[in-house]
Amino acid sequence: MLEPADTDPADTGAVEPVWVSPTWRALLAAGVRTVASVPDAGLAALIRRAEATADVTAVPLSTEEEGVALLAGAWLGGSPGVLLMQSSGVGNCINLLSLARTCRFPLLMVVTMRGQYGERNPWQVPMGSTAAEVLRASGVLVFDVQDEADVAPTVEAAAAMVFSGAGMAAVLIGQRVIGAKAFAAAGR
Repeated sequence: MLEPADTDPADTGAVEPVWVSPTWRALLAAGVRTVASVPDAGLAALIRRAEATADVTAVPLSTEEEGVALLAGAWLGGSPGVLLMQSSGVGNCINLLSLARTCRFPLLMVVTMRGQYGERNPWQVPMGSTAAEVLRASGVLVFDVQDEADVAPTVEAAAAMVFSGAGMAAVLIGQRVIGAKAFAAAGR
């Protein structure tokens, strides 16, 4: 799950998950130059790589649907991008996915899943258990990844499909890859 691979480019001393470095290389090779994200522990190392890369624009979002509109503008300006988010943010994007679908601009999403294997936060289960179906119903190609060795090649394949055919794709990184987070309900 979290094996040492590379050190954090921001030099925080943190050890990156094994899948981060090859996934970042795949995104750069696909031409990604804009990275839109809402803070997420599962994607933190990827976000830090975006922030540390000089020719990449990393844009922190206050809500995930902002990323869809931002990436539409980035694409029109010649800067392909990716939206990094947690599965709970998928529900926030549904209305804006019609923008990508109707205007036929490419939308690549990398989503860390919650509400799956070992989840301790009951609030994460509803969206986590339905994110793939919701995305498919919205016209998004969905690629589930349950093994860290498959993250980078899946992102590479999804990016190739999206940026060559102006479609939408989401790579869902399963909770077995990123790990379950601790959760304690208030008052317990």
